[in-house]
Amino acid sequence: MVPVAPAFGMEVIAWSQNLTAEQARKVGVEAVSRVDLFRRADFVSVPYKLSPRSVGLIGAAELALMRPSAFLINTSRGPIVESAALLAALHSGQIAGAGLDVYDAEPLPANDPFRNAPRTVLTPHLGHVSDRAYRTFYPEAVEDIAAFLAGVPVRVLGESRVVGRES
Repeated sequence: MVPVAPAFGMEVIAWSQNLTAEQARKVGVEAVSRVDLFRRADFVSVPYKLSPRSVGLIGAAELALMRPSAFLINTSRGPIVESAALLAALHSGQIAGAGLDVYDAEPLPANDPFRNAPRTVLTPHLGHVSDRAYRTFYPEAVEDIAAFLAGVPVRVLGESRVVGRES
């Protein structure tokens, strides 16, 4: 993210339990406190490793620090963000939205409340996959979006199977 951000006019701030100001400067970011990260960021991206100390790292207190125009993006592991707190923040409008490709239970159950959460984009976890997988997932994702916008969705998830045209 850091090398691409300036192309979009973005400034990158970062926090980690182990990040030093010198390390941050070396990669072109500003090291900030945990509180400042949540208060200042337009997008909080979670590229964090799941461990006993990171479970529930982002909960109601952190989400309350975020501006109503801010988004939370979790592409690491579901349990890093407290699901109940995120759902409450989304339903109340406390934050602008969320992008998730990781969940407490994967694959995401059909009755999971995130499936109906407002201002939320859900995708399967696509990070760190093979070239072959990228060649399948991304064109299908574009096709899915175009079909949805045209009013004829494909690969619609049913309760226990995928419905729609075969790929």
